Amino acid sequence: MLLDLEELDIKYQMNVSGVLHIGAHYGEENYVYQKLNYSNKIFFEPLSKNFSVLCTKVRDAALFNLALGSREGRDIMYVESANQGQSSSILKPKLHLQQYPHITFPSREQIKLTTLDKIMEKIDGTAYNFINMDVQGYELEVLKGAVHTLDRIDYLMCEVNRAEVYENCCMVEEIDEFLKPYNLHRVETTWDGGTWGDAFYVRSEV
Repeated sequence: MLLDLEELDIKYQMNVSGVLHIGAHYGEENYVYQKLNYSNKIFFEPLSKNFSVLCTKVRDAALFNLALGSREGRDIMYVESANQGQSSSILKPKLHLQQYPHITFPSREQIKLTTLDKIMEKIDGTAYNFINMDVQGYELEVLKGAVHTLDRIDYLMCEVNRAEVYENCCMVEEIDEFLKPYNLHRVETTWDGGTWGDAFYVRSEV
């Protein structure tokens, strides 16, 4: 996370009932969730090696070896290793290759894909009101598969782009527009990556 969740929690007096962390990697953010007493947690990580590490590091959350998107099925991820797989994406890298030439994507992995709405059909959705998402340009596809879940979301943090870091990746303005009907509005943005950064959205009623 480029934005400081602890600072945001204080600034916006966040009342988090549970967090859905999409693109968990090794679960690095879990210590912050523990510190903030976010007790209900679900982590989603599609890559098999990353998921194996996640299972050893996070023992107090539900873990799913899945990618989330707008449909169910299978897809292929472009996998890199120089950044511990953190830059891997379903989308083909574009500007990323120029900006970070030391990070290459030499392998591919077939992953399982489903929608957040499908997962939440089997879970008490009222226990989760915060989405934290890091999916390398695939954010809008995840949101398209979460149209019912978003009705209950009060806070959303995600990576955003203002250039084509990955081929056909969504731009920050597209995410803004998609979230407006849910009264989720962008209140914080950082562009630490230049062409990419993090954004934080809060439901207006909150």
